[in-house]
Amino acid sequence: MADLGILVLRLGIGIMFVAHGLQKAFGLFAGPGIKVFSEMLSNLGFVPAPFWAYIAAYSELVGGLLLIIGFQARGAAAVLLILIVTAALKVHIAKGFFLSGGGFEYTFVIASACLALILLGPGKFKFPRG
Repeated sequence: MADLGILVLRLGIGIMFVAHGLQKAFGLFAGPGIKVFSEMLSNLGFVPAPFWAYIAAYSELVGGLLLIIGFQARGAAAVLLILIVTAALKVHIAKGFFLSGGGFEYTFVIASACLALILLGPGKFKFPRG
């Protein structure tokens, strides 16, 4: 059952990151697209903003896909953990804990899931098997 639980965790977090990556990279699902996302990062002090926009968007997209299939899951989860902790520190932590006030509650849960995947690994339901 533990491997099934890890699979559920990988799929849930992986799908969430893929969706957010598609929003940032391509503007899908009412997302900002790379140009607007780059401007958002510039306003947060990231230099050069376009570089970091591509790094963040494609880290979410590729990292999420890797979690879904279970390939290099620990490494993908580590990259995604760094990404989500950065978001928490740059955007959310000053607003307190609760999501209702723009706080870091949501990023805290995602970071916890990424850390769990780093510790647990991909489980037996992965590609390639072995």
